[in-house]
Amino acid sequence: MMSEQNLKPIREGKVREIYDNGDSLIIVATDRISCFDVILKNKVHKKGTVLTQMSKFWFDMTEDILPNHMISVDVNDMPEFFRQERFDGNTMMCRKLKMFPVECIVRGYITGSGWASYQKDGTVCGIRLPENLRESDKLPEPIYTPSTKAEIGEHDANISYEQSEDYLAEQFGEVGRIYAKKLKEYSIALYKRCADYARTKGIIIADTKFEFGLDEEGNIVVGDELLTPDSSRFWPVEGYEPGHGQPSFDKQFARDWLKANPDNDWTLPEDVVEKTINKYLSGYEMLTGKKL
Repeated sequence: MMSEQNLKPIREGKVREIYDNGDSLIIVATDRISCFDVILKNKVHKKGTVLTQMSKFWFDMTEDILPNHMISVDVNDMPEFFRQERFDGNTMMCRKLKMFPVECIVRGYITGSGWASYQKDGTVCGIRLPENLRESDKLPEPIYTPSTKAEIGEHDANISYEQSEDYLAEQFGEVGRIYAKKLKEYSIALYKRCADYARTKGIIIADTKFEFGLDEEGNIVVGDELLTPDSSRFWPVEGYEPGHGQPSFDKQFARDWLKANPDNDWTLPEDVVEKTINKYLSGYEMLTGKKL
């Protein structure tokens, strides 16, 4: 167990803080918000709780597909330091994993950078797609488009599935190719299960990213966060209409405002912050049927 004295995270991401708890990790989802790989100056109250509780919801729903890293979201199961109000609801104790150095992205609809690429040459990450797709169209089958993980401040680089095999083989030897195949299979299985469920609750999951690691026995385990508005693009089923961008339940709202106001100094007006958290909360309530 860690000593309680003034604990410091061992790693801070754009949104998460990670503490070492001996044989486990404690991951705190803060109320920070990042757009275009930059941490904004605003905090979005309750956002960290939405991310943690939504991940818990999906981890519970998919544990028959593969194991996940979640041990508990109850701070009473954690060292005393975490039994403070600021950690209640937004903190998850997790198994330690050796993380794969790829982000596993699944796209069920054509949008964002995928749409930009398709308009250029009819492909997304090297995958040829049917002709005459419109922006936001549903793809005939979800596609898997992995990327490498960048350091903070740099951008992730898209790679083809074949490149992901080579990349993982460089890191893990020939077994890396088997891992690459498994990551693709698990990513698509998770996406299909959750996207089908979400659709029945009025939400389209247009695309998402997964992160996986290996546990001590060498099993592949899903880690990080799962199908949250930060790692996925959620659209309302109501009013869905291909041919243009869709309104979303995530920080797209904040991104759009930043794009429209280039001299923003990475600060959102209060009403945009308010609308952003309302989007997060409404996505959570529709999917889980519960109020936060």
